[in-house]
Amino acid sequence: MLKKCLLCLTLTLLVLAGFAQDNNRIAIGFYNLENLFDTIDDPLTNDAEFLPTGGNQWTAERYAEKLANMSKVISLVAKEYGNCVAMGVSEIENERVMLDLVNHPNLKPLNYGVVHHDSPDRRGVDVALIYQKDRFTVLDVVPYRLYTDDTTFRTRDQLLVKGLIDGFDTVHIIVNHWPSKLGGEQRSMPKRIAAAELSKHISDSIMHANPAAKVMIMGDLNDNPNAKSILNYLEAKKKAKDTQVNQLFNPMYKLYMDGIWSYVYRDEPNVIDQIIISYGLLNAKKGYKYAGVQIYRANFLLTKSGSYEGTPLRTFAAGTYLGGYSDHLPVYILLDKIQ
Repeated sequence: MLKKCLLCLTLTLLVLAGFAQDNNRIAIGFYNLENLFDTIDDPLTNDAEFLPTGGNQWTAERYAEKLANMSKVISLVAKEYGNCVAMGVSEIENERVMLDLVNHPNLKPLNYGVVHHDSPDRRGVDVALIYQKDRFTVLDVVPYRLYTDDTTFRTRDQLLVKGLIDGFDTVHIIVNHWPSKLGGEQRSMPKRIAAAELSKHISDSIMHANPAAKVMIMGDLNDNPNAKSILNYLEAKKKAKDTQVNQLFNPMYKLYMDGIWSYVYRDEPNVIDQIIISYGLLNAKKGYKYAGVQIYRANFLLTKSGSYEGTPLRTFAAGTYLGGYSDHLPVYILLDKIQ
């Protein structure tokens, strides 16, 4: 009996050690939650398919399962990589679904707060940021409207959140969901170029005021890291060594070139979920400094068989309810505290 007790104690300590967090390392991530809608009709948006009587038969039970799935993924990212102090999200309907998410039993112990802003997107989907309230203090929130030559076009605003990590390190997080490729690459690219120019305008204004500013541009950009919107208009550098003061570095570029993906479309792997960082974060002299980038690829997030085998296990596929997670995988960067 004593040996069994000692064995149980040893195993328990090993498990706790596995979840132990290194306070010198934090993670900041982004996750497209793929249509996190509630079941309530919003007369101002086109949310009919996500109602109990809609095409997706979006019942309270399905909504509850979606919340459980999304909160599970975020909690596991936080536990596995320690101290996920902030995570940008996209394809969420409103502040209500975000509060339901962070108050789910999977996430409640992590004490996340929510920054949300209603965008003019016709479907009603927005971007938002969740943050650990005991480690991240929100200092300012500014939404930026995206205007294009098409005056009838309405899309997600870009959300700038200025915050303080651990009470001493200021960061600027710009959460994005750039326009999709609906209508084809050639027709839709000008809209993503406009989004890139807006992101660059926001980040440039921050970096020109403070060349050491720590800026993160994150989101579902609907373009890969080698697209002209990112290389030529956002002007994100492919390599850290080529990044100068007041410039941006895209750590996702190497992942994409190495064939590591976060999203699959028509059997083509993509890295449209990205986190792009400033020179000040890449070469920080104090506070937290960039230490690496990851795509969270747990086996339970992938389809096990059939024509979609190996791709993200979605909530719906070809009109069939699968009860999965998202068509995107979470991405995140690691930051180390400078000793």
